Amino acid sequence: MTSPLPLVRIDIMNNEPIPTAFCPAFHRSVELIGKRWNGAILRAMRSGRYRFSDISEAIPGLHDRLLSERLKELEAEGIVKRSVIPDTPVRIEYHLTQKGLALDGVMNAISSWAYEWLEHDTTPPAESDCPAPEPALAN
Repeated sequence: MTSPLPLVRIDIMNNEPIPTAFCPAFHRSVELIGKRWNGAILRAMRSGRYRFSDISEAIPGLHDRLLSERLKELEAEGIVKRSVIPDTPVRIEYHLTQKGLALDGVMNAISSWAYEWLEHDTTPPAESDCPAPEPALAN
């Protein structure tokens, strides 16, 4: 069986291919999306939740301090943009950037794979608990 991905890298000292199965860019992206709670946060944001309290409410078990930390990390990666709305009181909203919106295909693929391959309760999930994946809402 052949792999569709190249399994080589170039030894820059000798300019020769070195067999490898490790890809730093792939590894970094999987670590970023797979970091605890990041997938759930991105999924909540894709479903139209933009305020901190709405995101927090949508994800049972996620504490505010950790949500704040993860949102800052996603913002630093350029996936999420934090906006301050100068109302009274001041509101903070978080939106997916173009980089974040580009994760739609990845998120849909992960959701489809999970529905097909992971063991889950035979009772169908309530629509509000686990709706079928949809594309992100544009801002």
